[in-house]
Amino acid sequence: MMGWHNGGMAYGTWMFMGVFWLVLLGLIIWAVVRLLPDRGGVNGRAGGRGDVETPEDILDKRFARGEIDLETYQAQRTALAAMRGGRGGPR
Repeated sequence: MMGWHNGGMAYGTWMFMGVFWLVLLGLIIWAVVRLLPDRGGVNGRAGGRGDVETPEDILDKRFARGEIDLETYQAQRTALAAMRGGRGGPR
């Protein structure tokens, strides 16, 4: 019975090898994608700042949580807009 495959490999062995290499290639691609830095930025735009909050974002959150009143919010938004050259303002 030895050598009944004429020295070759059975179909199961070929299938296992194929699946093995597909899984290995998939793992390599997954690892490369996970390790590369994110190029999406903010809202998918390249060159974004990632998770950095602007002063306006922080002010908006403080107002939404009720930490500051409307007059303070508007005054600080106006001050930030003036400091940035007119951009922004109360929403």
